[in-house]
This record gives sequence, structure tokens and C-alpha cells, in this order.
Amino acid sequence: MLSPQALRNGETPSPHRRIPTSATHQFHSTVSEQKLRRFNSLILVFRLAAFCFSLASSIFMLTNSRGSSSPHWYDFDAFRFVFAANAIVAVYSLFEMVVSVWEISRGSTLLPEILQVWFDFGHDQVFAYLLLSANSAGTALAKALRRTDTCTATSAFCIQSDISIALGFAGFLFLGFSSLLSGFRVVSFIINGSRVHL
Repeated sequence: MLSPQALRNGETPSPHRRIPTSATHQFHSTVSEQKLRRFNSLILVFRLAAFCFSLASSIFMLTNSRGSSSPHWYDFDAFRFVFAANAIVAVYSLFEMVVSVWEISRGSTLLPEILQVWFDFGHDQVFAYLLLSANSAGTALAKALRRTDTCTATSAFCIQSDISIALGFAGFLFLGFSSLLSGFRVVSFIINGSRVHL
């Protein structure tokens, strides 16, 4: 800005000085990157938790056999469903963890952004529903077994089944949190054309 002294000396005033647009754009870009990195880190934590619980659930169900005289988990459709659903979600969560690490380290999505946003949201919804229905079926069977002699004769089988189902529900909970965040990214993309709201 010109001083009053310069104006008195006949110098012409220059147009209003503004902050260069590149500086403002760089500021917004930096803020956006920081927000996106924090957001992706939170999603990574939820994905890691969903992976751990689903993997533990499938391992507990897979190892739930007490010898030839006791029942086996694969003798029951609902327990096979619990194992399969948790194993599928564990693999999916592992893939999504790799995607999150890629986004945090590279600052870009693995797939084109619009595909990545919809892929994450759609699969989160489908697999959350799959886990919920599998663990609900497992719960119903576990309750029915409690009323029979199966749990009286081999209580360890029923206890391990209950633990597997409980771990599956915990996996569903964290997958649900991931689903909420991926839903937020879809809404942000629709409104702003970007997966993070500035």
C-alpha cells in the first residue's frame, strides 16, 4: 500500500493488493489434505478393529471341536454361516486397510476417486448386513442349543460358540462405524465433488 507521502509526490495509486490466489489455494489444499489424512487414519483404526474381531471370531469358530464324541461347528448351518461371514469380512477389512494406508501415504485413492468412494460405501453396507445376519443366526442357534443336552454334555463347545458370536458382533460394530464414515465421504463427494468436506 502506498504511503500518504507517496500520494503527495504524484505517484498513482495501485489497484487493491490482494493475497495471491495461489497462496489461498495452497492453504485450502493443505487444510484439506490434513483433514483427509486424519479422516483416513480414523477409518484405518475402525478397519483394523473390524479385521481383528472378525478374524478372531472365525478362528474361534474354526477351532470349536472337542473330539469325535462332541458336536462340531460345521454340523450346524448357522455356525458355518458365522464362520464364512466373519472370514469374508476379515479379508475385506484387510483389503480396506491396505487401501487406507495407500491413501494416507500417497494422498490419493487406489481406484479413481468416484469409484473408490462408492466401492467403500457399498461394500461396507453389504458386509455389515452379512455380519449382522450371520451373528443373529448364530445367536438363535446358540440359544436353542442351551435348551438341549448338547451344552450340558459339552459346555466348552457352547462357550466357545458364544465367544465367536460375540467377537463377530464386535466386528459388526466397527464395520458399522466404518460404514458411517464412508457414507459421510459419499455425501461430501456428492455435495462438494471431493471425498472430504472443507
